[in-house]
Amino acid sequence: MSDYPVVNWSEADAHHSARWRSESGAAPPRRVTVADDRMAADVAYRLASEGTALLWRGDFQNARQLLQAMARRVDRKPRKPAASPTEAFNFHRQFQSRRARTLGMLLLPLEADYSIPLRRAPDVRQACTEAYGAGAAPSVVSLRELLGVIGAHEWRKQGVEIPVLGNRIHPHYGVFSPVRGEYVRLVTGAPLPSLERAFDIGTGTGVLAAVLAHRGVKHIVATDQDPRALTCARENIGRLGLMGQVEIVQANLFPEGRAPLIICNPPWLPARANSPIEHAIYDPESRMLRGFLDGLAAHLEPGGEGWLILSDLAEHLGLRSRDALLAAFDAAGLKVVGRMDVKPTHPRSADETDPLHTARAAEITSLWRLAAA
Repeated sequence: MSDYPVVNWSEADAHHSARWRSESGAAPPRRVTVADDRMAADVAYRLASEGTALLWRGDFQNARQLLQAMARRVDRKPRKPAASPTEAFNFHRQFQSRRARTLGMLLLPLEADYSIPLRRAPDVRQACTEAYGAGAAPSVVSLRELLGVIGAHEWRKQGVEIPVLGNRIHPHYGVFSPVRGEYVRLVTGAPLPSLERAFDIGTGTGVLAAVLAHRGVKHIVATDQDPRALTCARENIGRLGLMGQVEIVQANLFPEGRAPLIICNPPWLPARANSPIEHAIYDPESRMLRGFLDGLAAHLEPGGEGWLILSDLAEHLGLRSRDALLAAFDAAGLKVVGRMDVKPTHPRSADETDPLHTARAAEITSLWRLAAA
């Protein structure tokens, strides 16, 4: 019995099976039909909407065009009108989930070495190895996920420019990319309580640890519990020549000991993630936020500060109130000693077609300077 999910289908009057790959944790489709360039977009969309997956045997570029045609059919369906920002958020998440489920029904075969046995297929072997590890057996993956793997590989190669570092951070697959530079600018400009030691909780790519090292902090302990994030952070810190200042540690939130500065940029929205990459955005029941707050005072040195970097988008969506956030500070034995705010400049904040535009347009990202009460 295999220790991984398997997808089954019939082809040429024979039964076939292969390893099923889904980073979102989606179950293998129960119904699979073989499809090729002769399939019309309307037929493909109908079958996918009904729960039948399409295992593609035609031209790779035609599969991409078919996926785009299916996406247009999904996107032109009318949206439910919302009576409140919270309802708009919930409807948007439901729509995104249905969209991902439908578009995820277009499947591609991968050989054991991650080559694609289709006409005009790109070489995705390195991208898949970075995302999945070494190949061992033939597998099947949704085209939508594979395009995400390819995109992540390009991000990893090119990196994200971080002006304060005068260099680039290279995100790995499944690790949130620091494309929203406003929170980096906040950490760049906040007054440091000490240059001796700092903790970076949930380091991800390692970007904030690198910024602190660039500002002269002598020793930073950067923690994460995601193996991909730990590997990514180590590579970035090594590439930047900061291994002498930054120590990468696997830990659930805090490392051992205390520090005069502890920073954390937790997921900003208290909702359930639908895929691994969304764990950087969604924090169910604010578990990471509350874990950081509840443990902060015990890990701060006397006179030290905890820097919480948090957007107020959840407040504008009705998912968390400002009073609830302040009450969480009080309950954790913390007081606010300062706050720095910045207005996001990412494209979605100005996109009036976005269902969440009103909330995004009002969003402020803050660096809360917290101390033990």
